[in-house]
Amino acid sequence: MTAEKQTSRTAKILYRPWGLIGSVIGGVIAGQLFQQVWKRVDPEATQDPPKPLQSEYRLRKILLAAMLQGAIFSVVRALIDRGGARAFERWTGEWPGD
Repeated sequence: MTAEKQTSRTAKILYRPWGLIGSVIGGVIAGQLFQQVWKRVDPEATQDPPKPLQSEYRLRKILLAAMLQGAIFSVVRALIDRGGARAFERWTGEWPGD
């Protein structure tokens, strides 16, 4: 079990802009990564992955696309959030979370 790191109110406030920028960058990276993964999962796809309201696709394909997209976005967000928090801690000496 590791000791919980202390966070000051100032650290949380100072981290917010960094966190927002990281979220935007993470969204772009995750979107690009998802497009590449989807091309491999569905090699015959000529367009973007199916969306829930596109009636020409089977539900199975829509759910697979949603599951992959959600998993990729969650992993990328976790990596960027954690990396950003660690970098912030190295620069300031304070952990921005909790």
